[in-house]
Amino acid sequence: MSARVAVPSKGRLRDRVFDLLRHAGYNLRQLGTENAALVVEDIEFIEMRPRDAAAWLRAGRLDAAFISTDTALENEIEDWPAIDLGFSRSDLVLACRTDAPYASAADLAGKTVATHLPNWTSRWFEGKGVEIEVVAMGGSLEGICARGLADAIVDLRETGNSLRRNSLHSIEVAAACQAVFAHPPASDNPEVASLLLRMEAARTATTRQYLVMHIPPDKVDDLGTIFPGLAAPTLLPLAGRDDLVAVHLVVQRDNLWARLADLRALGATGIVALPTDAILE
Repeated sequence: MSARVAVPSKGRLRDRVFDLLRHAGYNLRQLGTENAALVVEDIEFIEMRPRDAAAWLRAGRLDAAFISTDTALENEIEDWPAIDLGFSRSDLVLACRTDAPYASAADLAGKTVATHLPNWTSRWFEGKGVEIEVVAMGGSLEGICARGLADAIVDLRETGNSLRRNSLHSIEVAAACQAVFAHPPASDNPEVASLLLRMEAARTATTRQYLVMHIPPDKVDDLGTIFPGLAAPTLLPLAGRDDLVAVHLVVQRDNLWARLADLRALGATGIVALPTDAILE
C-alpha cells in the first residue's frame, strides 16, 4: 500500500464523498459491508469519523483525509494543504438563549461555553481577549444551553432550525465550514497526487456539458457571444456539405439550456448535449 486515506464512516458527508470517489473511478462499494478498510489501486481507504480522521492526520498516521473545516480547526491543521469540496456547508456559530443579555463574544467574559471543539473555542476566545470556561461535550449542545447549564454554545449551524426549536439564536459567526480533502504539508505521495488529480477532473466534469452541433461556417465565431470565454471549438467537415460544419465544444452546464434558442437562431441543427465524466483544464 502506498497511501492511507480516511473517508467518513456515516452520514450525508459519507454519501457525498463516496459519490465523488465513484466519479473519480474508485469503487468503494464493498467498504463498510464487511470491513472498515478497503484497498483500491494502492490506496487503503479507512472509515472513521472526520474528527478522528483529523486527529490521526495531524499525528502523521494518515496520508490524507476527507474531513471538515471545523475538525481541521480543532486539530490546528486548517493551514495544511486542502481542497474545498463544496458540499456539507455550515457555519460555526456562537449561540445563546434568545432571552440572554449577550450580543457578542465579549459579553460572555467569565461565562460557561459548551462545545464539541474545546481546543479551538478556547483559542478563539483567547484571541478576542475574553476569558471563559469551556466545557467539552460529545452530544447535543442546544438543550444544554436552553436549560441554562451553559451560558452559550459554539456549534455548527446548517439551517438554524435546531437553534430556533430550543429558543436559541446565533450572536456571532466564527467560521464558514464545509467538507475538505486535506493532506500534510510537503506531501509527495504519488497516490495522493493521483487521487487529487482524478477528483479535480471529476468535480470539473459535473459543471460542464459536451456539446455537438452542425452550424454554418460563417456563424462559428458567433458562438463566443453565446458562450463567453469559450476557447476555440473543434471543427470537423461534413461529407458532401459546404454549408455546414460539425462543432464540438465544452460549455458550462448551467448556461446550456438558456442558450438553446440562441443556438437555433444561429442556424445550429443536430444539437446534442452529452454528459462529461472527467475534464482537466
